[in-house]
Amino acid sequence: MPGARDEAVEIIQRELTAFARRARAAAARLHPELPLVSYTLLAHIDHRQGCRATDLAAHYMLDKSTVSRQIAVLEKLGLVERRPDVSDHRVHVLHPTEAGSRLLSSTHASRRAAYQARLADWTTEDLDRFAAYLLRYNAGHDGPGHTHS
Repeated sequence: MPGARDEAVEIIQRELTAFARRARAAAARLHPELPLVSYTLLAHIDHRQGCRATDLAAHYMLDKSTVSRQIAVLEKLGLVERRPDVSDHRVHVLHPTEAGSRLLSSTHASRRAAYQARLADWTTEDLDRFAAYLLRYNAGHDGPGHTHS
């Protein structure tokens, strides 16, 4: 029934938009000078234990100039530093500073506690199902309007 499917997709779109708004608002409360995009890049740099700006642009499908601006914000805030690559000193690798690592750690703990509270009355089966759906959705999605061939 196409009508029911369209309605479901509309609800999903609306709820994902609301989720994104809440995530941006929560990020702004945790660190007002740090936009959600910057926080996400910082977390990725930390998770990868250092990476190049071009790696960030490719991973998040962002323009290099966008990544450069975000990295400049992170550097200005003292959360990221550039270090020469050990295998090629012409290349610089981004690493979180000690302050960046502390911010990520405290923010991660706050976010985890908020998710735990929001999902406290969900069954393990519901959580597993929701996690699987999110993984499936994100694995098959390259951006709005993109179709796989």
